[in-house]
Amino acid sequence: MAGPRPEPELEPELARQLFFEGAAVVVLGVPEGTEFGIDCSAWAVGPRFRGLKMVPPGLHFLHCSARRAGGTETGPRTGLFLSLRRRDLRVLRWDAAAEALDPAAGEAEAFRENLRELEPFLGAYPLGALRKWVALTSRLGEAAVQRLQPESGRICAFAEVVPAAGGRLSRDRAEQRRPPLHAGCRSYAEGLARLPRLEPRPGTQLRFSELPRQMFPDGASPEEVTRHSMDLSYALERVIGQRYASQPLDLLGELQFAFVCFLIGNVYDAFEHWKRLLNILCRSEDAIGKYQDLYISLISVLYHQLGEIPADFFVDIVSQDNFLTSTLQVFFSYTCSAAVDGTLRKKAEKFKAHLTKKFKWDFEAEPDDCAPVVVELPEGVQVD
Repeated sequence: MAGPRPEPELEPELARQLFFEGAAVVVLGVPEGTEFGIDCSAWAVGPRFRGLKMVPPGLHFLHCSARRAGGTETGPRTGLFLSLRRRDLRVLRWDAAAEALDPAAGEAEAFRENLRELEPFLGAYPLGALRKWVALTSRLGEAAVQRLQPESGRICAFAEVVPAAGGRLSRDRAEQRRPPLHAGCRSYAEGLARLPRLEPRPGTQLRFSELPRQMFPDGASPEEVTRHSMDLSYALERVIGQRYASQPLDLLGELQFAFVCFLIGNVYDAFEHWKRLLNILCRSEDAIGKYQDLYISLISVLYHQLGEIPADFFVDIVSQDNFLTSTLQVFFSYTCSAAVDGTLRKKAEKFKAHLTKKFKWDFEAEPDDCAPVVVELPEGVQVD
């Protein structure tokens, strides 16, 4: 990631308001040296640290990484979302076994009575970074977080996994037709096959919308398969229909949730979901005319997200192809055409010019989608 940029100054009036109306988060038991952060900022915990004050009301992401004993490296990042009200007070306690923070139920009122004595040990929220956080979560609300986060409420950089089936006991291995543990491997493939099959621990998975692997309807003709493989509007309609039929704009909240979990929470699965969802959005030509407000807002969302990532981040180290430039190239070929509504077209043209100037990306070359597309036909369908 690129180095941190200077945080802009915040208006003194807002700072004074948050001093009296902001929330407080009391954090107990965090070992000294742990990396602790909120939203887009992070610090190493000192011996006097007990939490944060002057936290603006709204949605926030608290995260931490335990420092390894005797070293400077930190462990995997964990975090949780909090939705705070005016003058709210939350208490979190450090779970040493999990190296994570958990809500301390029922302790808030006791600390509220002694909050003034605790105030010298509370760090101030980094108000200069507030605008960046608000921009990155402009479409993300508490209801969306409750729907998308794991049932446990804990966001982990590395998934917790458990064996899908027992395999240590001889009886279990016999039932699964697997050789005894002491038996030698006759090939590399056999060794891989003996490895236990793992699955995420229940309650720890991010609950994203299911993105279709098949971009065309069952029973589609060869012509329809080709059309739906080039224009992903059918796939987008399926995604919207799962959760966002009444308010398609809320799909952008899921896009922002995935981006924050990747950018700040270091969750790779969230990055993969963000890429796949963005690919469907950008390659849905018919949907652009139907969901104009969605696409106008998508440009604003991408403007702030791409400002946080270096230009070469999306380059495939093998093929040297840039996922993002190829995806946006198709998007601009749709949104910058004369057939698109003027408001969306002007915004898309400005965004295209901004990216070209900032990242030196070339969107004028012929998109790969203009080349012949090879698609797999449904089973049993033949072309005469």
